[in-house]
Formats: sequence, structure tokens, C-alpha cells
Amino acid sequence: MFKQLGLLTGGTAGVAFWLHYATGWNFGLVFFVINLPFYALAYRRMGRSFTLKTFAAVALLTILTNLLPEWVGFAHLHPVATALIGGVLMGTGMLILFRHKASLGGFNVLVLYLQEKRGWRAGRIQMALDCTIVLLAFGVTDWQHVALSVLGAVALNQTLATNHRAGRYMAH
Repeated sequence: MFKQLGLLTGGTAGVAFWLHYATGWNFGLVFFVINLPFYALAYRRMGRSFTLKTFAAVALLTILTNLLPEWVGFAHLHPVATALIGGVLMGTGMLILFRHKASLGGFNVLVLYLQEKRGWRAGRIQMALDCTIVLLAFGVTDWQHVALSVLGAVALNQTLATNHRAGRYMAH
């Protein structure tokens, strides 16, 4: 939905969107490559199981971002509704991964590490990083798309901040 409307998000997905819009490179492939350096941190700080689950989640997202446009299309997407619904859906997906001790790589690994080691709220840290990335979008899009992207990032991260707390509802 975000790609169809030209919106961005935060994290490594936001960086991949930015590069996709700026260069035309394949979003899924860029997303996969950007996440590669974060696996070392994930392995050292979060363990083997977390790293393998995260790698699987990133690989699956990479594949699905290329296949889903072939399977699902939208005749009409309202920009504000898309930003809000897309942000909440992304936040919910990330929450599910976090609760099962996995992530979508990149900054998720960093913010989960900071929450675990320092007690900082993952959603708040992620929101600051995501908004920074989305604001960098001024280089590739107009202010309306940036504003909608910020709205989506806030919806995503508010979902995380409200629902994810260390030690709560974690799968074993």
C-alpha cells in the first residue's frame, strides 16, 4: 500500500524505500542487503535463535514485497487511511515478531537491544529513528507524501509503544 502511494516508513525499510524511489532499484533486494550488517549485532547481542528468526522474517518480507503486487491490487487507496492503517498493520506485525523474539532486522535489532540492556522503550526510540528517516524523504518526494509518511510512522510506533513492554507476552 505504501509503495503504491509513494509513501515511506522508518527503519531499514524506510531507507530501502528512499533508495528505491531515488534510484529505481528493487525495494525487496535493497531491503535485504541493507539488513546484512545488522546480523552480526543481532547474533552477538540477541543470540542465534533471534538472528535466525530475524533473517527468515527479512527474507520472507523480501520475497513477499516482490510477489504481493502480482497477487493483490488496490483500485483506490485513501492517502490518510492508508498511512494510518498501514502504520498500524506494520506495527502489529513488528509486535508479533518482537513477542516471538525476532524482528525485521536493522534498527529493530538496535532498539530491542537498547530496551533490553538500558530499559529504553523500543517504540519511542524507533519513532525517533523512523521520523528522522521519513523527514529525509524531502530529497525524493513532496511535503504531502512526507507528511503522510510521518503519520504512518507515528501510527506504527504508537502501536509498538502502547503494546510492547519488556517481558510482557513473550513466547518461549
